[in-house]
Amino acid sequence: MPREAANTATAVPRAARIVAVVLLGVCLGGRAIAAGGEDRSPEQYAVHGQLSYVEQEADSFAAPYRGANSLTPDRGCETVDATLYIGKQLWSGAEGWMDAELDQGFGLDNTLGLAGFPSGEAYKVGRSEPYFRLTRAFIRQTWDLGGNGEEVEGAQNQLAGSRRSDRLVLTLGKFSVTDVFDTNRYAHDPRGDFLNWAVLDAGSFDYAADAWGYTVGAALEWWGGAWTFRAGAFDLSDVPNSPHLDPGGHEFQAVIELERRLELLGRPTRVLATAYQSRGRMALLDQAVAEGLASGTPVDGSSVRSFRSRAGIHVSLEQRVSESVGLFARIGGASGNVEVYEFTDVDRSIAAGVTVNGAGWRRPRDTFALAAVENQISAARKRYFDAGGLGLLIGDGRLPHAGAERVLEAYYDVGAPARCHVTLDYQRIVNPAYNRDRGPVGVAAVRLHVDF
Repeated sequence: MPREAANTATAVPRAARIVAVVLLGVCLGGRAIAAGGEDRSPEQYAVHGQLSYVEQEADSFAAPYRGANSLTPDRGCETVDATLYIGKQLWSGAEGWMDAELDQGFGLDNTLGLAGFPSGEAYKVGRSEPYFRLTRAFIRQTWDLGGNGEEVEGAQNQLAGSRRSDRLVLTLGKFSVTDVFDTNRYAHDPRGDFLNWAVLDAGSFDYAADAWGYTVGAALEWWGGAWTFRAGAFDLSDVPNSPHLDPGGHEFQAVIELERRLELLGRPTRVLATAYQSRGRMALLDQAVAEGLASGTPVDGSSVRSFRSRAGIHVSLEQRVSESVGLFARIGGASGNVEVYEFTDVDRSIAAGVTVNGAGWRRPRDTFALAAVENQISAARKRYFDAGGLGLLIGDGRLPHAGAERVLEAYYDVGAPARCHVTLDYQRIVNPAYNRDRGPVGVAAVRLHVDF
């Protein structure tokens, strides 16, 4: 697995805590870094930034046995990341962006132990010391095709300006598949809303990515009236869950998405249908189990990998109920007898949630939200884990009593001055890693975040 060896029982160094204290101080009293007034005139260049700190703790839970990828009771972790977003207009309709990021810290058990992992701020690569990554480097070209004019606000990875409602958009370079596909205004940003992986994105969406969640590829979007069609092609990792991409399209993923915008009961509604197919060196799970049993060796999918495909599809809904309340839902599935390649160990997933703005209790900058998720795996994947196989994130050494992994997540976000946020988050996970012998697990977190 592409994880650096680390004693995750040891807290992240004092530097992380110092950053958190500074961040909190800025949020509570620092107007100095607050952004100025909004300016929607065309921008020639822009610089944005963000700083986030998450501390997360798992409680004591039943754990009669454990394997290499099991979650540990009474374990905590911290993550810190700071990002600088630099954008420039290149020519008419084109903008280029580079995102430089500094990261430090670990997810619980080095991002292991749960299919619906509880922190979207934790990468699969953790380090005790700060390290630098160029997370994005891409060009976005927009061709106006007519329709109504729209104002575009300046934001991270978006220059202020204007555009037409009917347009073609090409994104090319290094970015995340989920920058373009499977987006949702209520559940998609681990720095601003939910933290659980299976709430932020469809759990069954095994999207192309390195161990940090980014890839190289291209996406084309056609916007016309109430419809949008998207298609993209992206590099897979060289092996499942790797920090290194396989360049040149030797192992790749194709993604398509159809979006429909409409009104339901006079309120905006957005429906997405997303499908993907990955083509790479993957193992058939039943074949891996059979080989292990025949040879008397541990089950290892890497020994039976060959070129094959894994496909999946999911549908998502985004519904505004009122000015203060929004709903979302996702349901999806993917091939169950092929090893998961990039994201997490889920074959079927259904998620739904609600987000409520605090205006009703005179706290318009605050947000309360609640989401529920059920993740499931196929019979073939159950046999694989019961035989001792390891997935991307899970593997308790055996799985004699399998069940659906269920997640309930709630958070309260306090909107402090100067674009700062303090969030309290709690997750209750039943049958962690699909194992009814372990858990349930309670995971509490505090998140401090500022944009500038």
